[in-house]
Amino acid sequence: MALMPRESGKLIASLSKDVFIEEEGVKKIAYLVLEGLKTRAVHIDNFSQHELHPNEHDPRAIDWIFVLDTLNFCFWTDGDDTKWKVSGYTGYFALCAAIKRAVHESRLMTDPKFYSTITIEELSYILRGDDESAKIPLLAERLQCLHEVGKVLVEEYEGTFVNCIKACDNSAEKLLKLVVTKFECFRDVADYRGHKVSIYKRAQILVGDIWACYRGNGLGLFHDIEIITMFADYRIPQVLVHFGAMRYSNPLLDTLQSGTHLTPGSLAELEIRGCSIEVIERVRDEVKSLIRQYPNLALRESDCNAILIDHYLWDYRRRHAGELESIPFHKVKSIYY
Repeated sequence: MALMPRESGKLIASLSKDVFIEEEGVKKIAYLVLEGLKTRAVHIDNFSQHELHPNEHDPRAIDWIFVLDTLNFCFWTDGDDTKWKVSGYTGYFALCAAIKRAVHESRLMTDPKFYSTITIEELSYILRGDDESAKIPLLAERLQCLHEVGKVLVEEYEGTFVNCIKACDNSAEKLLKLVVTKFECFRDVADYRGHKVSIYKRAQILVGDIWACYRGNGLGLFHDIEIITMFADYRIPQVLVHFGAMRYSNPLLDTLQSGTHLTPGSLAELEIRGCSIEVIERVRDEVKSLIRQYPNLALRESDCNAILIDHYLWDYRRRHAGELESIPFHKVKSIYY
C-alpha cells in the first residue's frame, strides 16, 4: 500500500538529495497567504465565481467536474511550439472553455455513456483550439482516460459520479481512496528510494474542486477535508522557488534550465513534487499558528487549508507569469498532472 500524499511528501522531503525546503521562504509565503485571507483573495468562493466553472446549482456540476479532472493534465508545449488555446485561454482554462462549449453545444461531455465510447475524432473536435495547427497534448491518452472512467461509472455507479460521492459518508479520504482504487488513470503512485509513495494530484484536485464548487456544503461536505494536500503539478514549484521556499541543487537546476524532459517517476520528479507537498503543509501550519497568535484578525484556522493555498499560488503564477518565466519548470509527459 502506498503512503498517502501528506506522508509521502514528508518522507520524500526528509530523504531528498536535489530539492531542499527553506524555512524563511515558507514563512514569506505564509504571510502572503495570511494577507490573502484578510482580503478574501484566499477564499472558498473563488472557484465557483470563475465563469468557466460549473456552479453548484447546475445538476450536471459533479459529472462536469469529474470530466474536467479526468482530462486535467499536461498542457505545456516545447520551445516555440504554438500553445493550444480555446477562446483565448491557455492550459487548464482552455480545457474548461472547451468543455463548457461542448456542454452548451449539447455534446454530452458530462454523460459517461457518451464519453465511454467517444471516438478520437469526436474528442479532437470537442477539444479543438483557436488555431487549427495547435492541438491539445496527449490526445490519445485523454481518450483512453475517458473510456476507462466512463466504463466504470456506467457499469458500477449508474452512470454518475454523484453515486461515488454518496458512497463515501462525507469523507474526503474515503472518496480519494475510492477514486484511486476504481479509476486507474488517477492512480498516481511511484517508488521512491524503496518506498511506495503517492502524489494523487488529479484525484485530490477532484475532491478539492467538488468541495470548492459546493462551498463545503451538500455534495461538497467533507468532515475531513484537511486530509487533502496541495496538487503537485509543474507550476506551483515555480512559485515556491520564486519565494525561496524551495531550492534545487545546481545539477538539477542545470537539467531543468536545459529543457530536458524528466522521466515520470524519476527521483528528481518525485523530489520536486513531494517537497512541494511538504512546503505547503508547512505553510498551512504557519498560517494557522499566525491566526492563533493574532485573534484580532477575526480569522479561523478552518479558513485556511492546502486546497485554498494551492488555488492562491496557482493564480499567483498566472498573474505573474512574466516575472516567473525565468524559473524553469520540470517537463514530464504524464497523465498525472
